[in-house]
Amino acid sequence: MRKLAFHEQKLLRRTSFLVYKPEKGHREGRVTHATTSSRGTTTRSSTRSLYNGICLMVQKQVNIIRQMDPRGPFRIEMADMLLDKLRRLATVMTKINMAEHLKEAVTYIEQGHVRVGLEVVTDPAFLVTRNMEDFITWVDSSKIKKKVMEYNDALDDYDVMA
Repeated sequence: MRKLAFHEQKLLRRTSFLVYKPEKGHREGRVTHATTSSRGTTTRSSTRSLYNGICLMVQKQVNIIRQMDPRGPFRIEMADMLLDKLRRLATVMTKINMAEHLKEAVTYIEQGHVRVGLEVVTDPAFLVTRNMEDFITWVDSSKIKKKVMEYNDALDDYDVMA
């Protein structure tokens, strides 16, 4: 075996091949990968566990609704209410043509180009109700907003100065 370089020896000193981190299950890796941001940092495990809890509650509600009579008015009403609650911001942005693809919409949200009402949203998993859809806009200082306004010939002198 060849002699290890200094940086390789330094890495081996830090690494213990005898002690492994306990894994939390086969789904933990998938959730960790899904919650990894573009900068490579993961969200806290408490956020992931909260997300998993919400997903479990939604799955239970869907199973209960699925067991009801398909033509029943209560099932139709509950399904509509659930669908109103479960619309992610990135999906809504693609439907109202603010972004061409879902990945592009997620990037815009993470970079802080989008606001809902007065609040700037940086979480792509932000849930939007149908009432809030009308209040999804670009942030005033966003270069994307300026490009869109230039394209539509709606950019005036005041907007150029800002």
